Amino acid sequence: MLIDPARKLKLGMHTYTLHFFGFGESWGFGKDHYFDQVMSLYELMDKAEEWELDGLQITKVDLLASVEEKELEKAKAMAYSSENLAKVRAYAEKRGLFLEFNSSFDAGSDSRVNCTVKEALTIGHELGCILVKFSLDIKRPKIFYGSCMCPEVMKQLAAKYDEFHAAIPMIEEYGMKIAIENHTDTFADEILWLVDRLDHPLIGTCVDTANPLQVMENPSYAMEKMLQKAFCCHFSDDLIVVDPLGVHDIGAAHGQGSYDCPKMVHEILQKSPMDTIIFENEIAYTSLTEPIESAREREMKACEDSVRYCRDVLKLGIRNR
Repeated sequence: MLIDPARKLKLGMHTYTLHFFGFGESWGFGKDHYFDQVMSLYELMDKAEEWELDGLQITKVDLLASVEEKELEKAKAMAYSSENLAKVRAYAEKRGLFLEFNSSFDAGSDSRVNCTVKEALTIGHELGCILVKFSLDIKRPKIFYGSCMCPEVMKQLAAKYDEFHAAIPMIEEYGMKIAIENHTDTFADEILWLVDRLDHPLIGTCVDTANPLQVMENPSYAMEKMLQKAFCCHFSDDLIVVDPLGVHDIGAAHGQGSYDCPKMVHEILQKSPMDTIIFENEIAYTSLTEPIESAREREMKACEDSVRYCRDVLKLGIRNR
C-alpha cells in the first residue's frame, strides 16, 4: 500500500448533509419518515460547483430529486432508468463533479435508499461513479456493550459476505471501488472481518468518524483500525453535550464540534490510501416542534460553514486551487 502523506485530498459532500431539504435520507424517526424535496438534484449540483466542491456522494433519494414526478412508484421508475442516470451523470460531468453512490440494505428510517449489491453496482456504474459505499444495517442485540462479533451479528455478516462475494465478477467488470461503512450498527472489527475475508483489492472500508459512538466504540480506535483499508471517509464533527435530558451527540459544522478535525485529516493522510474526503453534517432539530423552515436555515448555514472550514482551514479540495 503506497501512501503519500503530502497528497491533496478531493472534497466531496454526502447529500445527507442537507437532509431537511429532502436529500440523502431521513434519519431517526422510525421507518419511512420522509422530508419534502424542496430542491432538485441539479440545483444541488449547481451549489456544489459554487461551493468549490469536487464531488457528491448521492443516494437513491437524490435520484428521486432529479425527476419531477411526485407519485413515488412512478418517480422511482423514472429516476432509476438508464436514461435518467445518464442525464444525471452528464450534468455532474458538466459541473466538473465526481459522483459516488451511497447504498443501504435495510435502512432504519428511509427504505427508499435500500439496494441489493448488484442493484447498487448497476446504478453506480451507469452514473459513472468512482465508488459505491454500503451500510450493512446489522440488527444488533439490545445490549451493545461486549456485543462486538457476537453470534447474532456474525450470522448476519456471513450472509453479507455471500452477497458481496457473489458480486465480485460484477465489481471487477465495472472496476469501481467498494467501501463498507462502520454505520451506526457495526464495530470497526466487524467491518474489518468482512473486508478481510472478501480479500479483494477493490473492496475496502468507509470509516465514519461519528458512527462509532452509536455502538459505544471509541472513534479514535475505529479510525486507527479501519484507515489502512479505507477507500472512503464520512468526515463529521459532532458536539457532545451533557444536560438534564442526558448525553447528546449533536451534529455540528466542522470546526464547531468536539472533534479534532485537523488531527483526523492528518491521520487520514498518514494512514490511509484514500484520495477523497466526504464531509457530512448531522444537523438535528432543536426540538420536535421546531419549524422545518428554521431547521433548513440552520442546516444550510452549517453546510456552508463546513465547506469554508474544510477548504480554507483544512485545505481540503482541489477545485480552483
